[in-house]
Amino acid sequence: MTVSLAHERALWDAGARLVAGIDEVGRGALAGPVSVGVVVLGPCETWPEGLTDSKLLTAARREALMEPLSTFGEGRAVGHASAGEIDAVGIVAALRLAARRALEEIALPVDAVLLDGTHDWLTPPPADLFSGLGDDAEEWEAPPVTMVVKGDRACASIAAGSVIAKVERDALMAAAHADHPAYGWDGNKGYGAAAHLDALRRLGPSPLHRVSWRLPTREA
Repeated sequence: MTVSLAHERALWDAGARLVAGIDEVGRGALAGPVSVGVVVLGPCETWPEGLTDSKLLTAARREALMEPLSTFGEGRAVGHASAGEIDAVGIVAALRLAARRALEEIALPVDAVLLDGTHDWLTPPPADLFSGLGDDAEEWEAPPVTMVVKGDRACASIAAGSVIAKVERDALMAAAHADHPAYGWDGNKGYGAAAHLDALRRLGPSPLHRVSWRLPTREA
């Protein structure tokens, strides 16, 4: 599937001036942050050649796209939520926190969001009896969200967000590998590869593991 600006154009035609494409990386990992890439576009006609879902690109091709993506659109940023924050508030709220950080870094008046997938994790849930107990990430109003199934393969803005998030998170995990080499994060980036699971059974979790998740039990 080739990316296009069809979904973005529909929102521009409906009156939105700035549209943010958003995608996440690291949701299913056992260690490290969850990272959310945001790319904000105003009306335009082109996108970097070869842009598509980051999972369909080699690491070298993702890296090569970073320079053209640095001038694509009106703004771009990657937000992160740490393993500790994931443990504290859960993965959905952590995704929202990471996206909020990226949007606040860009600091542009985004009128609409294109979000990859089928579940709107960006919009905070309605207030309830437990609201206001310290999770200030929920005290935030997200721009209107349009979900796009396989949006990272269909929308240029979402694909761009997926690439910048993947490159930045991979770099963070490669750097973390230097301090925790036994888990093989330079290769598996914190996901549940066999060598990573074996290291967890031998060594137990590191400070960068999501300990609220069902990790392999350390062997006696």
